[in-house]
Amino acid sequence: MTDDTWGRVCKDLERTIGKNNFVTWIAPLEFRALENGVARFGVPTNFVGEWVNRNFGDKILEQLGRNGVAVDRLEFAVSSVKSPANAASRPAPVVQADQRSDTDLPGAPLDARFTFETFVTGKPNELAHAAARRVAEGGSVTFNPLFLYGGVGLGKTHLMHAIAWELRERAPEKKVVYLSAEQFMYRFVQALRERDMMGFKSLFRSVDVLMVDDVQFIAGKDSTQEEFFHTFNALVDQNKQIIISADRAPGEIKDLEDRIKSRLQCGLVVDLHPTDYELRLGILQQKVDMYRQQYPGLVIADGVLEFLAHRITTNVRVLEGALTRLFAFASLVGKEITLDLAQDCLADILRASERKVTIEEIQRKVSEHYNMRLADMVGPKRHRTIARPRQIAMWLSKQLTQRSLPEIGRRFGGRDHTTVMHAVKRIEELRVADLQIAEDLEMLRRMLEG
Repeated sequence: MTDDTWGRVCKDLERTIGKNNFVTWIAPLEFRALENGVARFGVPTNFVGEWVNRNFGDKILEQLGRNGVAVDRLEFAVSSVKSPANAASRPAPVVQADQRSDTDLPGAPLDARFTFETFVTGKPNELAHAAARRVAEGGSVTFNPLFLYGGVGLGKTHLMHAIAWELRERAPEKKVVYLSAEQFMYRFVQALRERDMMGFKSLFRSVDVLMVDDVQFIAGKDSTQEEFFHTFNALVDQNKQIIISADRAPGEIKDLEDRIKSRLQCGLVVDLHPTDYELRLGILQQKVDMYRQQYPGLVIADGVLEFLAHRITTNVRVLEGALTRLFAFASLVGKEITLDLAQDCLADILRASERKVTIEEIQRKVSEHYNMRLADMVGPKRHRTIARPRQIAMWLSKQLTQRSLPEIGRRFGGRDHTTVMHAVKRIEELRVADLQIAEDLEMLRRMLEG
């Protein structure tokens, strides 16, 4: 196998396992030889070799086969050090802790797409965005740590990368390290195996800004939590900035030590809420502006973006992925992006994104909107301030659920199905005649479906 062949395999692997995994685990491999069906590689440490063999061995064998290389198994050995004679021929570099270069720092690569300029803000994420901006200014530490949490695809990682990019621009002299909690753990285990804990401690406690993504993954791992706790304290004592993300609030992370929960809660804890319709539409509009440079001449019909923002509510990644697929498909077949084409092309995503709205949820949202007690929604009172919201809730139940009229009536305090029929008819009339009712219905529908 030639170096060119291994280079092609590496490109295929990067597409398969992702850039972060490739840079962390595959890039350090040094192809040595192919003998009797065995591909031999040099690795910087035994830990790296064992991890790659266990987690990516099958993928490496698969990609080698696809590139015409017959390999039965892989072998990994630690690269030999330079002999004393060779080493003596040139002076050894002297690197002190405060002279550590960026390439020595244990961070993950940053995604060039994730900047503040490409982050679309709206009500669900405006506080998180403002807090991230404040930290990225690089001034005195005002809250430490900044803890960002929320579900998948809501922008936590995007904001963390944006902070790192901004800090590098504003304060290039600062040592900024961004990595996942799993990478922190791997570095820790590697240091234990190589008996280099002093090097590990020196490395992480010499940074100016430490950013750890998905911290929930260290929960339950006692030794890693212990070292994370001491690293956290050491940096806070030096007034160094710490930024953490997780999929839930600190107090809700199971198997995370109480002392770590307490530490994480002592700064600013910010929730990234699920996206609303307006925010999703803004994200799509921004993406369309970017894609038009890649797909010049493509036409997208009116109403398509609104349809996608209305229907795909799970998370931003799914939403962006749907738009990417749609533009690629339309480009390949040479068609305008119409609503019909979107429905056909994205049928699987649209089915998976369907959200089941319950009558109970409708009753709660309507009660909150009209500032009335939930008990009155199903109770006997017939005053107009109660009866009208009740009719609206019945109309929404008919529109947004598959429940029959008799069942809807039963959920509203055992009312007859004819009462529901009357309510639906009355609200249909008011939608046309009363602009305020029409606006309320549209807003409630968006809230419930979003």
